[in-house]
Amino acid sequence: MRPDADPAPQRIMVVRCPPLCDPEASPAGPQAARLFERVIGAVTGFCPNVEAAELGVCAFGVRGPARYFGGEAVLASKIIAAVAEVGVESRIGVADGMFAALLAARRAEPIDPVNPAGPADPGGPADPGGPADPGGPAGPAGPAGAVLVIPPGGTAGFLAAQPVSVLADQDLAGLLKRLGLLTLGDLAGLPASDVASRFGDAGEVVHRLARGLDLRPLAACPPAHDLSVAREFDPPEPLAEPVVFAAKTLAEQLHAGLAARGLTCVRVQVRATWADGEESSRLWRHDGLLTAAGVADRVRWQLDGWRAAPADGQYAQGGIGMLRLVPDQVVRATGHQLALWGEAVVSDRVARAAMRVQAMLGHEAVLRPVTGGGRNVSEQVSHVPFGEKREPRLAAGPPWPGRIAGAAPGVVYPVAREAEVTDDAGRLVTVTGRCVLSAAPARLVIGREPPRRITAWAGPWPLAERWWDAAAARRRARFQLATDDGRAWLTVVQDSRWLIEAGYW
Repeated sequence: MRPDADPAPQRIMVVRCPPLCDPEASPAGPQAARLFERVIGAVTGFCPNVEAAELGVCAFGVRGPARYFGGEAVLASKIIAAVAEVGVESRIGVADGMFAALLAARRAEPIDPVNPAGPADPGGPADPGGPADPGGPAGPAGPAGAVLVIPPGGTAGFLAAQPVSVLADQDLAGLLKRLGLLTLGDLAGLPASDVASRFGDAGEVVHRLARGLDLRPLAACPPAHDLSVAREFDPPEPLAEPVVFAAKTLAEQLHAGLAARGLTCVRVQVRATWADGEESSRLWRHDGLLTAAGVADRVRWQLDGWRAAPADGQYAQGGIGMLRLVPDQVVRATGHQLALWGEAVVSDRVARAAMRVQAMLGHEAVLRPVTGGGRNVSEQVSHVPFGEKREPRLAAGPPWPGRIAGAAPGVVYPVAREAEVTDDAGRLVTVTGRCVLSAAPARLVIGREPPRRITAWAGPWPLAERWWDAAAARRRARFQLATDDGRAWLTVVQDSRWLIEAGYW
């Protein structure tokens, strides 16, 4: 083999628990962390070296355990059964590399309880890029879960059919779409030198992922020196927030020590020693480089899962006496190429301030907006705690017919405001069931505010939602109105009432 040749990819099994990953279906933070700790315990019964990627997702090298238990599919079925005994549904993906295995877990097909060594749907793995049924049942006699095994050597074909939206860098994925590169196969077909020159380090990383070449297993190496950092609490700290804040400070020290040697960390071990001498140890890895805020999040999840905190936010058994962070895998730091006109980044100063406020007021005290999908403007932005990795409530990928096109409004009211729209004669403008207006809109009155003259308007755009559910069904007609004060409004007519949903200013 040439010195610069790519070694054989590692077979990875990813165990993903949708009830813990889905922000809508998951329980509260400490409860989810405790459930995930029990899932980790169940998985370590089959392989002792299990890595936690994020809350609800763990992974391990499957080659040895699969030989022992009689194959990858059989091992997956056993793990799903063990996790189901914990009370959590799981999805398992197996592939060459972490990235492909995680995508396989998201698209896993139900297991055949009669023949666990093969898929329930023989046509599933033959078309790995096709749609999966992640929510399908495992059968009356089988465990609650699903599995998708990509055979050795088939990872590149599986990835080729995946859309570029599966990439973690959504800004880069949007740019690739605009350039006509809709799938990972389209991206992998480009010369690596052209991708690197156009998109820099970020493009080079995703190009390797699209080709089925994970970065971390190839370049990861154990640290040559003891680069761990630790904080001793004397007396032991019973509160959760000071420990998490200390973890953030330790992570900054860890990154500084690695940066001085030209290294950066992709997998970290968190060791917490309690006042009674018991120790909690867990390996955490991340799709990309672990930031200080990311390490602090993982410390919180681990501690909440190891020892249940009482309602007053204090840890039992006297609190935590020692916290240590150990860089388990490091790679050479290659820097970060900024975009030509700069890009939106969260500076360390902002992250430190947010973490300090969270330490004083709680995890939910600092929120950030996450854009997603939906037909209504009130659904397209979700607020999640700062530093927490969470998907939007509604995915942005579907086309969402009936969604208002164009620029998003700058102001979205949490509760729609009552309004009246009248014609030149002062009569209320109405809309029929066929979206025919009684007259042209001329005046807009919002609450007790003075009337505004309407200078331009567009609509109506009908929207019928959940017609199959009599309790939740509703029909509306939406308008955009421009008024003489220089403002524009997004209005809706529902049940003969005019409502203001948002404003453009």
